Amino acid sequence: MPDAIFADPTLARLYDPLDPDRSDLDAYLALARELGARSVLDVGCGTGTFGVLLAGEGFDVVGVDPAAASLDVARGKPGAGKVRWLHGDATTLPPLQVDLATMTANVAQVFLTDEAWAATLEGVRAAVVPGGHLVFETRDPARRAWEGWTRERTVVRADVPGFGVVESWTEVTDVSGPLVTFHDTTLLADGRVLHSDSTLRFREHDEIEASLEAAGYVVEQVRDVPDRPGLEWVFVARAGQA
Repeated sequence: MPDAIFADPTLARLYDPLDPDRSDLDAYLALARELGARSVLDVGCGTGTFGVLLAGEGFDVVGVDPAAASLDVARGKPGAGKVRWLHGDATTLPPLQVDLATMTANVAQVFLTDEAWAATLEGVRAAVVPGGHLVFETRDPARRAWEGWTRERTVVRADVPGFGVVESWTEVTDVSGPLVTFHDTTLLADGRVLHSDSTLRFREHDEIEASLEAAGYVVEQVRDVPDRPGLEWVFVARAGQA
């Protein structure tokens, strides 16, 4: 089930206003052009920011996400009619043939078990044409990003039309091996308090490479993340025969 931050209708509507800077997507747009893609599958598309950006640049875009509330937000954005929005995940896709699949932000880390990750890689590989690419980012566990996920460091306040001043923050609640669980609290102007719990898996570099190779990909490059240098890896993997 999707986390409440994506699945709750109120939190889904607040997602973009509380995180308005998506300049991190510029690198993915540049990569899509560099790889010569014409069609893109955005896995875990959320509220559709990247899908709409791609479509506006002339790409044929499919966005898939398991959170219906986030998709509702996506469908309401200007230019969203150019995107094919699907409710589901990489394991429930209809027959597709795309040049590129992407997983931006934390999407690649939400698959907590080896089985879920392998099934996702397999589902994507079936949708990507042979020789096409899968591109995703994931945090380097050695940098221990979760140590900065405290209320003091993560608190955000925004005056959101229709909501008033909204305050949100994140706090880590558990670290168990590669699994990090955290709690998001959102305080609305009318006094309501909304909560969401999430867990991410921090995989090692060699572990990721091995999983890609086992799923029929060839790792062509591992790049840095321009907006967070030294903290994350961007894997560029070429798909073999499905």
